[in-house]
Amino acid sequence: MTDLFEETKTDTDGANIPEFSVSSLSGAIKRTIEDSFGRVRVRGEIGRISTPKSGHLYLDLKDENAVIAAIIWKGSVSKLSTQPEEGMEVFATGRLTTFAGQSKYQLIIEDVTPAGAGALMAMLEKRRQMFIKEGLFDEQHKRPLPFLPKIIGVVTSPSGAVIQDILHRLQDRFPSHVLLWPISAQGKDCAPSVVRAIEGFNALTSNRPDVIIVARGGGSLEDLWGFNEESVVRATFASTIPIISAIGHETDTTLIDFVADRRAPTPTAAAEMCVPVQRDLLFTVQSLQARLDQSLDRYVALRRERLDGLKRRTPSPDRLFQEHIQRLDLLSNQLPQSLLKLTTNKRHQLLISLQGFNHKILQERIKTLSQNLDQTKRKLERDLMLSLKNKRNQLLSTQIPKAQLKQSVIFKQDKLTTLRQALVNTKKTIFDQRTEKLLSLKRLLEMLSYKATLQRGYAVVRTNTEVLVSSVSDATHLMSIELHDGQFDVQLSSDKKITAREKSIPPKDQGSLF
Repeated sequence: MTDLFEETKTDTDGANIPEFSVSSLSGAIKRTIEDSFGRVRVRGEIGRISTPKSGHLYLDLKDENAVIAAIIWKGSVSKLSTQPEEGMEVFATGRLTTFAGQSKYQLIIEDVTPAGAGALMAMLEKRRQMFIKEGLFDEQHKRPLPFLPKIIGVVTSPSGAVIQDILHRLQDRFPSHVLLWPISAQGKDCAPSVVRAIEGFNALTSNRPDVIIVARGGGSLEDLWGFNEESVVRATFASTIPIISAIGHETDTTLIDFVADRRAPTPTAAAEMCVPVQRDLLFTVQSLQARLDQSLDRYVALRRERLDGLKRRTPSPDRLFQEHIQRLDLLSNQLPQSLLKLTTNKRHQLLISLQGFNHKILQERIKTLSQNLDQTKRKLERDLMLSLKNKRNQLLSTQIPKAQLKQSVIFKQDKLTTLRQALVNTKKTIFDQRTEKLLSLKRLLEMLSYKATLQRGYAVVRTNTEVLVSSVSDATHLMSIELHDGQFDVQLSSDKKITAREKSIPPKDQGSLF
């Protein structure tokens, strides 16, 4: 009999509990988690983001109660439709696995999409504020558009209606050379293709566009998201070629619209911004040409009138110097007599003043003074004659301005003759052009005229009231038949026979109206 209170033997040493190594237990956990969560879609807010040199992207997904570590491998980062940013609420698609080295589980992310339009708008506003602080949207960086670009670069999808609208509008306003750089207008390839297009146009050395149009049709916020990417904004800001953004409809707004040099509400409006209206430009040029011709005519007339006035008011150079030359001659004739008279008076005064002196001494002094006086007289005469000669030469040399004045008059006459000849040549050129155009119209008229048909043996039949006869039923009693060398009247008899009544042939030497 067994004692109820006998101590029973139990498995207290754990001989039946399975044993695992650390690696096998970690592998079992890894397989369990990956089998149960092989493909998951997690919604959360992106927290800390780390980008080591390896190119992988480490981040945290969190909500108000938990945090999951996540990693995006280097090969998947470039394929993401949306680049993750801290604070963005997203849907992360991937698989759950473990990392044995740190005894933790983590999410391997394959794709990231914003969690609704609200998240996109929040991220858009955050980027916009960042670019505003950096000054990328400042007006001082905007470049003016060229007035008349020779080459227009268009960055858009080649299969959409946008490129056709731009080409048709350019053809209507001012036909220009267009270079198309095809891009993907939406999706994950949109932003990289736009960046390549802008950088490619700027790198061209030949056939480089003068202006670039970045265009796309309308769409949702998600469809237009590629034009909000940071890479597109910075490539647009760095472009040395002016850029016009025409993304979506007038109510659609993307970040490229703020950084571009001009924003167009539609692709068609972008084409209108690029080129002027050819007809208006031609009218302006013709108006300026007419004003230039009128101004030239007025200028020539005023110059001719001024030249005529100067010629009437300018006296002859000979008349300017005749009076002075005559006065010089008169003074030259009076000078010897005046000098002799002055010498005689001075000698007489000297004799009177010396009457009280000794006669011999006086005679000696008078003789000496007379000799000195004679020498002084001869020297003075020589000096005066030399001075008169110099003065005459100076007066005669003043005739040089006369030659200069004649040369100036001749120069102005030559200039007037040149302008008159240029005007005659211009009128002759216009007359020749009009004549050539008239002859071309004449040749065209002769080609289209029915006279050439009559040369091949045909005839034109009309009634006496000048109505064309195209069938037998239209025939009348009296008719007129025109051939290539004239016309004559015929009369239809009762037996349907034609009798010629009168023949009218123009003279062979008749000249052409042209």
